[in-house]
Amino acid sequence: MSTPSVDVAIIGAGFAGLGAAIRLRQRGTSFVVFERASEVGGTWRDNVYPGCACDVPSHLYSFSFAPNPHWSRVYSTQPEILAYLKKTVGQFDLTPYIRYNTEIVRTTFSEEDGYWTLTDRAGHTTTARVVIGAIGPLNRPSLPVWPGMDTFAGRLFHSASWDSSYDLTGKRVAVVGTGASAIQIIPAIAPRVGHLTVFQRTAPYVTPRLDRPVSPFTQRLFRHVPALRQLYRSFIYWTNELRGLSFLGNDTFNAFGTKQALRHLESAIQDPALRRKATPAYKLGCKRVLVSDDYYPALARPNVELVTDVITELTPTAIVDKTGTEHPVDAIIVSTGFVAADIICDLHVTGRRGRVLFDEWLTNGAEAHYGLTVSGYPNLLFLVGPNTGLGHNSIVHMIESQLNYVMGYLDLLDRAGQGAFLDVKPDAQETYNQGIQQKLSTTVWASGCQSWYLNKQGRNTTIWPDLTAAYRKATRRVNASDYEVIQAQPQATAQPNLQPQ
Repeated sequence: MSTPSVDVAIIGAGFAGLGAAIRLRQRGTSFVVFERASEVGGTWRDNVYPGCACDVPSHLYSFSFAPNPHWSRVYSTQPEILAYLKKTVGQFDLTPYIRYNTEIVRTTFSEEDGYWTLTDRAGHTTTARVVIGAIGPLNRPSLPVWPGMDTFAGRLFHSASWDSSYDLTGKRVAVVGTGASAIQIIPAIAPRVGHLTVFQRTAPYVTPRLDRPVSPFTQRLFRHVPALRQLYRSFIYWTNELRGLSFLGNDTFNAFGTKQALRHLESAIQDPALRRKATPAYKLGCKRVLVSDDYYPALARPNVELVTDVITELTPTAIVDKTGTEHPVDAIIVSTGFVAADIICDLHVTGRRGRVLFDEWLTNGAEAHYGLTVSGYPNLLFLVGPNTGLGHNSIVHMIESQLNYVMGYLDLLDRAGQGAFLDVKPDAQETYNQGIQQKLSTTVWASGCQSWYLNKQGRNTTIWPDLTAAYRKATRRVNASDYEVIQAQPQATAQPNLQPQ
């Protein structure tokens, strides 16, 4: 029986992929990390738009096993988060394990050999017993298509593909969308553009950010008194967990959060007409709740206009809305988020009996056991997979929970012996996901609004419908009875016929 060239292959070097690499290195498992770009960082490498920052406090939005006492702000900006990830690579000596500029486009499982063959875009192959998909959900921009789009003579780009060569100063600029990226871009560019037109489909709930610098004294304190830093991290975590109750059916918490958001709106926007346009008309949490201190003041600037009429077409020099009004623009910044619920990417995954994973997910909806393993695709684990996204807390905490499960999975696989592979039982996966959808039916995400949490069939394949503490408990150990242990069956080599004729 042939053996794979490496025990574990990780696809992606963002937060999840690097976290997996660190844990595998500590475990002593041989691994390789494939990164399509020339440096690590994932979404924090790709998104370089003005104002880009995290909406979770940095002392929580970081690895518990790689704390940073020197965050400069409560909510750090993109450059500082990217620098943290790069520092982590050096801290844990991961560079020798990372293959940059290597995009995996195909991975195929062999039942005869019991391992995966990964093929990169250049045609090079690697074999691995286990594959960890750390490709992330927020790297496939959602780009609208409008009539006349090809005739527009100005600049048009998605916020995730920021055109740094284009100077917005004094220009007539449109931002399409009012989601998490847009509410950071708008305040950052509004003071220097000539005129800014913001096209809003649905008003978001925006709560106060309360961002501030972290003083040098506090940074020194966190460095020299780790227990204090850990206490602060725990405080942020449990505060967010309590906020999560407002999404899970607690009407009291939801009403309090709604009142806080609306009070924030009323204090920042005095114009009644503008305030009405910016007021949400759905239940708090059904769409992503945003945090900002400067978004509403930016909308109230004299050079900013909020348009709530749908875009119907583009002309060479303008955006036309459904009323027929033309809005002259020099540049259009499309900030319409990402394709998250319907997982679409260039990676082709073939499992047992020739099954194709992403084709199945597009047809039936993405689902996995604890968001990690998928029946029919042995020894394949996803990080930040289906129904593990959050609306209230740090995804890094979820990633660390998943890494605990991955380590338990590898222990179980080692006990199964050489040549064995683990395939989650279909009934275990089905029962688990039925429970997920049942829980979702009682949450705010089932209250009737349209959001990027839902796939084309209207099914929520994105959000974890409980507290992160519940997920941490559920993934603390692997239930061996959920998996079928299968021995690889190499095809017998044909022997020459030595019998006399």
